Amino acid sequence: MRSFTAVNSLLKRNNYLEQRYGFSHTVAQRTTSETGTQIPKMPSFDYSPPRYDGPSTAEIIAKRREFLSPALFHFYNTPLNIVEGKMQYVFDETGRRYLDAFGGIATVSCGHSHPEIVKSVIKQLKLIQHSTILYLNHTISDFAEALVSNLPGDLKVVFFTNSGTEANELAMMMARLYTGCNDIISLRNSYHGNAAATMGATAQSNWKFNVVQSGVHHAINPDPYRGVFGSDGEKYARDVHDLIQFGTSGQVAGFIGESIQGVGGIVELAPGYLPAVYDNVRRAGGVCIADEVQSGFARTGTNFWGFQSHGVIPDIVTMAKGIGNGIPLGAVVTTPEIAGVLSRRSYFNTFGGNPMCTAAGHAVLRVIHEEKLQENAFHVGSHLKHRLTQLKDKHELIGDVRGRGLMLGVEFVTDRDLKTPAKTETLYLMDQMKEMGVLMGKGGFYGNVFRITPPLCFTLSDADFLVDVMDHAMSKM
Repeated sequence: MRSFTAVNSLLKRNNYLEQRYGFSHTVAQRTTSETGTQIPKMPSFDYSPPRYDGPSTAEIIAKRREFLSPALFHFYNTPLNIVEGKMQYVFDETGRRYLDAFGGIATVSCGHSHPEIVKSVIKQLKLIQHSTILYLNHTISDFAEALVSNLPGDLKVVFFTNSGTEANELAMMMARLYTGCNDIISLRNSYHGNAAATMGATAQSNWKFNVVQSGVHHAINPDPYRGVFGSDGEKYARDVHDLIQFGTSGQVAGFIGESIQGVGGIVELAPGYLPAVYDNVRRAGGVCIADEVQSGFARTGTNFWGFQSHGVIPDIVTMAKGIGNGIPLGAVVTTPEIAGVLSRRSYFNTFGGNPMCTAAGHAVLRVIHEEKLQENAFHVGSHLKHRLTQLKDKHELIGDVRGRGLMLGVEFVTDRDLKTPAKTETLYLMDQMKEMGVLMGKGGFYGNVFRITPPLCFTLSDADFLVDVMDHAMSKM
């Protein structure tokens, strides 16, 4: 249960945000009746969007079908046309408000159109939108300095990219150049991107095309819920040792792993796993890459970076998504020694370190610290996880509740003993919750996991509303 001190701290924080930005929240009241017949009431929010006069949903769908890739897909039976966002809420073309519990796939870290970030981007945009790193501009170096101040050890050199895929591609190339080896170890159920090397490191057939993918070995996933060794991290780590001994020359380029698997269904790694694996990989001459694309930037609440919960310090850290609050931005941070490998040839990224993007990233760091969003992610996330766990006791459909801070997963199964994925039920629940005003994410190999990764400004009232809506929807099944 939350302590009085924690609740009081969060109330003071909400008052501070109201005074600074003019967004007012009121504590949501439980409106669900004992019989479960009354629809929960969304917390109030003092903002009304202007009237939308853009294309209709039907017109947008028609243009997507004609002009955009057929690979694009959308959530919900009736696609949602989002035209505006404010903090943890988004609005459709009718002006209807929705609670965003997905955050643009763990990307909107501080809040939709956060005033401080918008102000920083506009200020930079009026000065110069793009130059090139071939000229000097203080935004890139200022942001790099601020970024590495949030990282431990000798992680002090930054390379900016445009996305998480690019960051992971670069990190894997640097590991191979630095070690002189080609073999990379990744985890089954992982997702690291959709380019050449990162698709090789990704280990879900849903996200892999039948093209050449070489040099990556996929270890048994240390999944405490579905894994063969339960929560015994050291037993899973032995598989990495065996891969090195029997699948490589005995020397490897490195290991890449998410601190919490995002696309894979918010899977936490078994306790004790990463320290043992890092030790095995370094004994084989490899470097350790932490993929913080989804779990970084205070999202897990306990720490600023997901890997810190495992008591390890990687050699390379990759990041994107929450780094820019929606602005296309990514980064690789490593040690001076490893960074030196790129000086062997010319390495260049046209948009990496773009002044507008790095101004946004710097503003994100300021907002996270000034508004205590890490603390908020911990307290609100802990409360939300507690309430979701209580919901598991009530509904047999919930097989597992997991995650940290505001990176939580709820896995649905039709049989708890067999852990049979409830794929159809998950889609139904998503649609029903959308109708009641809550937007959820979906993931996991079987598509049966709710991915809850909202903006870090999520409130206790928002958390209660989300759970009440989920409870109401499940009670009606």
